[in-house]
Amino acid sequence: MGRLTDKTAIVTGGALGLGRAIATRMAQEGAAVAVLDTLEPEGRSLVDELTAQGLSAAFERCDVTMETDVAEAFARVAARFGGFNTLVNNAGVAGVNKPTHEITEAEWDRVQAVNVKGVFFGVKHAIPHLRAAGAGSIINLSSIYGLVGAADSPPYHASKGAVRLMSKTDAMLYAGDRIRVNSIHPGFIWTPMVQHHLEALGDPAAARQAIADLHPLGHIGEPDDIAWGAVYLASDEARFVTGSELVIDGGYTAR
Repeated sequence: MGRLTDKTAIVTGGALGLGRAIATRMAQEGAAVAVLDTLEPEGRSLVDELTAQGLSAAFERCDVTMETDVAEAFARVAARFGGFNTLVNNAGVAGVNKPTHEITEAEWDRVQAVNVKGVFFGVKHAIPHLRAAGAGSIINLSSIYGLVGAADSPPYHASKGAVRLMSKTDAMLYAGDRIRVNSIHPGFIWTPMVQHHLEALGDPAAARQAIADLHPLGHIGEPDDIAWGAVYLASDEARFVTGSELVIDGGYTAR
């Protein structure tokens, strides 16, 4: 407890999956946490759970593909908590699983709008607040598929590769402001997104085992595996860490 005392964090896509776990662990470690999502009932339910534990949390409805939504939600969080110093750009979608030549422009654009433009808007509108705070941490959720390729989901893989290099660029740009920017690269983690992906393959149990076997540790990860990585990057323990890739993948990319 207390690793994030005196921190205030925004977590986009914070209502479910990785975002929910990250918001929960950050709040438990002492941060005031703003959960941003379009899933209002789920987001408010999480905030109710956290506040019932005596933790500091608030919900803001926000569509990360809409720049005005992002700017206004960040401003409301800053007004409520007196500023913020941590941003977790977690909101993301998997998109279609088709070969490149079968993907429509709309299908491609939808994934880039959430996974890439959403990160751009997040960083753009966080920077003034983090500068005002005197320092900060931005944590961008990429993927193992921001590091290696696979013969599926081209829009998703392209988006996560973009997030990796956006993180490095912004780490260079804002180091002088004492703003650290890092990316997290999860392997397969048991979240609603992964569950829906496996269900689409036809036999979820067999698909889960096949995916688990791709990881040298022999199992799919849990949301907390990623949440603790985010806690570390947000904390002062990571004060010398920027422009880095935190790979949490059960050994998937160690081949």
